[in-house]
Amino acid sequence: MPPQILTQVSPKLAFMLSTLIILIMGVTMIGFGWVPHLSLILAICFLLAVGLFKGLSFDDMQMQMATGIMRGIGAIYLFFFIGLMVAALMMSGAIPTLMYFGFELILPEFYYISAFVLTSIIGIALGSSLTTVATLGVAFIGMSHAFDANVAIAAGAVVSGAFFGDKMSPLSDTCTIAASVVGIDLFEHIRNMVYTTVPAWLITALLFWFMSGDTSASDLSQVTALQAQLIESGLVHGYAVLPFVVLIALALMRVNAIYTIICTIIAALIVTYIHSSPTIGELGDYFFGGYHPAENLELGEVGGMLSRGGVNSMFFTQTIVILALSLGGLLTALGILPALLSGIKDSLTSSGRAIAAAAMSALSINILIGEQYLSLLLSGTAFRPVFERLNLHPKNLSRTLEDAGTVINPLVPWSVCGVFISQALGVPVLDYLPYAFFCYLSFFLTILFGYTGITITKTTD
Repeated sequence: MPPQILTQVSPKLAFMLSTLIILIMGVTMIGFGWVPHLSLILAICFLLAVGLFKGLSFDDMQMQMATGIMRGIGAIYLFFFIGLMVAALMMSGAIPTLMYFGFELILPEFYYISAFVLTSIIGIALGSSLTTVATLGVAFIGMSHAFDANVAIAAGAVVSGAFFGDKMSPLSDTCTIAASVVGIDLFEHIRNMVYTTVPAWLITALLFWFMSGDTSASDLSQVTALQAQLIESGLVHGYAVLPFVVLIALALMRVNAIYTIICTIIAALIVTYIHSSPTIGELGDYFFGGYHPAENLELGEVGGMLSRGGVNSMFFTQTIVILALSLGGLLTALGILPALLSGIKDSLTSSGRAIAAAAMSALSINILIGEQYLSLLLSGTAFRPVFERLNLHPKNLSRTLEDAGTVINPLVPWSVCGVFISQALGVPVLDYLPYAFFCYLSFFLTILFGYTGITITKTTD
């Protein structure tokens, strides 16, 4: 049930209030360096004050905030299970084994496409674009100097691959948010994204293929070192990929996301006890605080790559989802979102226009606020009623949010991802932006498919 409209405002006033909210969050996050949670709480306080000024009771506004949260409660629950699954996949060796064999794909003579393909694979395995960039991406930038390769192109390949993984991985928080905010199953969302993501990936791979030069004289000493560290962890075993087989098989069978994750965790636990014997207490520590390799192992960069997962790692994302959905509930209850949409309602008469408007909304929030999660949550909350009115399946909206929200954030120099990546890689955003082909190809393809009707699914009345 969507939040109720408790009061009416004019489109002009709604525009002024929404502009003030964007200023509040933009100034505090970009100017003062606040974490998004504090900025969201400040924006909520501002809207509560507006509601009290208009004569609304706190209880009524709180109820609408809670109603807003309920629309995304699936994401909040799912994050608990994803945290458990990441820890299980780490301790079983599923992710380390996939990484080890992934390194075999590096071809010195096709360096850029090797970087793109490998970061795509590791990005899916880790479910985190920033972790992929901070570990494997840094290694590729270091190898670029040894290979006499263009660092900006290498960075573009790393960013493209990492955000492909972030977008398509069932372990990704952005993927889970996009699916849950519109109310669809996680794996239904991932299957539908294939239509725009695979063409964007193939075109990107083709571009990097043409840009690759002959660097066969260079060595792969850094790659060999990373593989040796993975072996040293004791987690690399051929049979360790079994949990991934279970995950993919159940996803293709359209089994519910939580049931799929539970079965994957069970498979990972079975594999874990084949090659190691953690105590029940250690399992509890891993499942809550995340898996961490033994302290006596010298794993270098790989140690950071393998220290992931756990319920605790999901709290940051879960709380930002709760606050953003509360803000969305208030924006609806105060009549701000409905008034803004009423101004363009008459023009949103087709799937192409609705998808383009949702994409531009996600893009604008990324540019104005620089926050990836808010681009998904606020745009999803605002345009969900529009897609329902046009009988467009909500998976069209979730795909649009990822194509215009998740992958656009690293292209904004002052965004959370942009700042992190430029510092981690030592390459300015504007340098790698022209070569992050996958990111803006996804944006253009989702709008193109919207206007042409390709892969756009309708619902029945």
